[in-house]
Amino acid sequence: MTTFLTVKYLHIATVAISVSLFVLRYWWQYRASPLRLQRWVRIVPHVNDTLLLLTGIVLMIWTRYYPFTAQGAWLTEKLFGVIIYIVLGFIALGKGKRRQQTRWFAFLLALVMVYIILKLAITQIPLLG
Repeated sequence: MTTFLTVKYLHIATVAISVSLFVLRYWWQYRASPLRLQRWVRIVPHVNDTLLLLTGIVLMIWTRYYPFTAQGAWLTEKLFGVIIYIVLGFIALGKGKRRQQTRWFAFLLALVMVYIILKLAITQIPLLG
């Protein structure tokens, strides 16, 4: 297997882990499970997301698709989608005092954003133009 494919599959694996951990952490938060307070739950998602970001940057450099260019318009949309996903995840999982209904709505919107991000990544066709 080539180095490119290794990095690509690692990127895909970290996406799957990131979304899985997001869903699991939301479930634990919703159920007020003591598992959500374990040390690894605060560390592993950050390590995984850092690896996700690094592999994404490497893929961007190797493929020469750059955000804010005509060729990388889909990547620009994906980048903004990731930022929106992070904000929604912060609302859904954050420590602030929020109603459970607000957290649930943010969680659902975050999953919709994951779908949009995946669609952009797979098709490489911008949704907005």
